[in-house]
Amino acid sequence: MSDPRAPYPHLLEPLEVAGVRLRNRVLMGSMHTGLEDGRDLQPLAAFFRERAQGGVGLIVTGGIAPNIAGWAKPFAGTLATQAAARRHQVVTRAVHDAGGRIAMQILHTGRYAYHPLAVAPTRLRSPISPFTPFELSARGVERQIRAFVRCATLAREAGYDGVEIMGSEGYFINQFISAATNQRQDAWGGDYSNRMRLPLEIVQRTREAVGPDFILIYRLSMIDLVPGGSRWDEVLTLGRAVAAAGASIINTGIGWHEARIPTIATSVPRAAFTWLTARLKQAFVEEGITTPLVASNRINTPEVAESILADGAADLVSMARPLLADPDFVVKAAQGRAQDINTCIACNQACLDHVFQNRRAGCLVNPRACHETELVVRPATRAKRIAVVGAGPAGITAATWAAERGHQVQLFDRDQAIGGQLNMARRIPGKEEFDEMLRYLGRRIQATGVQLHLGIEVQPRDLVDFDEVVVATGVKPRDPRIPGQEHPKVLSYLQVLRGQVPVGPRVAIIGAGGIGFDVAEFLAHQGPSTTLDLQAWQREWGVGDPALSPGGLAPEGPQPWPAAREVFLLQRSQGKLGAGLGKTTGWIHRTALKMKRVQMIAGVNYERIEDRGLLISHGPQREDPQWIDCDHIVICAGQEPLRTLADALQDQGRRVHVLGGARVAGELDAKRAIDEAARWALSV
Repeated sequence: MSDPRAPYPHLLEPLEVAGVRLRNRVLMGSMHTGLEDGRDLQPLAAFFRERAQGGVGLIVTGGIAPNIAGWAKPFAGTLATQAAARRHQVVTRAVHDAGGRIAMQILHTGRYAYHPLAVAPTRLRSPISPFTPFELSARGVERQIRAFVRCATLAREAGYDGVEIMGSEGYFINQFISAATNQRQDAWGGDYSNRMRLPLEIVQRTREAVGPDFILIYRLSMIDLVPGGSRWDEVLTLGRAVAAAGASIINTGIGWHEARIPTIATSVPRAAFTWLTARLKQAFVEEGITTPLVASNRINTPEVAESILADGAADLVSMARPLLADPDFVVKAAQGRAQDINTCIACNQACLDHVFQNRRAGCLVNPRACHETELVVRPATRAKRIAVVGAGPAGITAATWAAERGHQVQLFDRDQAIGGQLNMARRIPGKEEFDEMLRYLGRRIQATGVQLHLGIEVQPRDLVDFDEVVVATGVKPRDPRIPGQEHPKVLSYLQVLRGQVPVGPRVAIIGAGGIGFDVAEFLAHQGPSTTLDLQAWQREWGVGDPALSPGGLAPEGPQPWPAAREVFLLQRSQGKLGAGLGKTTGWIHRTALKMKRVQMIAGVNYERIEDRGLLISHGPQREDPQWIDCDHIVICAGQEPLRTLADALQDQGRRVHVLGGARVAGELDAKRAIDEAARWALSV
């Protein structure tokens, strides 16, 4: 037992499983990074080494295919030969040398594969791939099972401490389990006992092949969130059977990738699906099943994790993106330094969005994530006096990273608070996690010794004594030049989000980028944020109980609160509104606004603003003019760099480094701003 007087005693308690001792109850959940796909696995080894050094109990890799048919995309990471196993040894050695343990996830994508060699139980194309899979014969099913078993034995040969068999999220195994995707009439289809044969055969044969002293995790879909998904009695039946077949640990999977309910975005309440793991845990306890269970999804602080374990809802907690955000999460928690943890805000902008764009993953709040071998923090060769003007994400990152290297840094901002545009983002219902980002940035300023000066409008003459000057003054709203925009009905998004002006019941929003969507959500939302109320969030999105309805979809469907206002969201360009939003979250924002009956109109021209409201027309020929009668018009027509100070310094012939929005304006684009600020700080 761990010391009950220590911080987070349940989280830090060791666990022995399959003869392997885990130093705590933190499992780093599987997460594809893009580092798995090449022949050179040194960057992947460096990535996992840092997490092992940071104290993680058990790391699970991103998905590795057992054969070509199982690829997520052409030439994705695959373990099917001894040569590949030897390449993986650089990863396992790095983790073991750092005192950690690591399991490799075996992921067969089935009909989710983004290539023409995909296979599945039935020839049904998924909604997230353009390729229709081949239907497997009975012999073909057998070949896939053997591929899983061979992959597991090769993983052991490579030095892994275990494997995770991916049986959830709508991938290959899940496709056999569901009657909606398994329409076979042979021994692998039909009733549930046949449909669940595949995972049981894989688990049982894998256990026989690898022996008892090897961790075998099974990722079980607790709730599918798709029509025709599993009922709870089926989930429980499979859980029991998987445990009996030889699984060392059962991990929680939530939702198929094609589900239209968010599961890991920032608007999802913390630990929103732990109740399902707790239900399975209770059943296991009552039946004397001792297989440890893992809770997952939106667990991003040690307090939340400790609460889950202390309540007996699970035996371990899975955190994936939180360990992207801070590789030292566990060490900091153990040292009583939770305030120093760089909290994952579940924005998806640099992790999942990058992966689904075939780019290397990263992290908005931690630009070193997946770039450990190139972004190395070393002491400066000569300490310089540096002035950073602008205490938004770019300015704070530049200041604190430079100070960490030994430079003497002073940080200035004309506002009375740090954060810049983050102070707007955090006001949007569903974006409360941005409070954590601001907390961490403030803590970094204190910890690195940056001298902070707020409420100061810096002039060029104030900067003459510095060796380096950074201007990170951010952005200003773009002028849309609409006739009548001086009318008192017209508001800026800053006035709205700061609550400076009461807003009427009918509102037109000009501009449907990220800020336009945020303002629409802000104005349409009524009552407390559902992100802070699990039951309200479940009603809003139609999450039900899989014991009462298949797949856990509420029979009555989504039941959102009525909108607080009638909102029109407009954009000049043709096409889908919000096309520039995050690849994995844009659909969530569009769906949320549709549920609040926000009217989204593309291809409009803004003719003029008068007492009546906003006159618009449509298309390049300015056809079909119509009035939008409204109480207020909110301008969200993009942003421009705020470069007044930078231009003045450059006019004087002074060298200045312009970072973030002051260099290139982007709507709430903290990801790019933070990354370029960190890279500058490491170069100075």
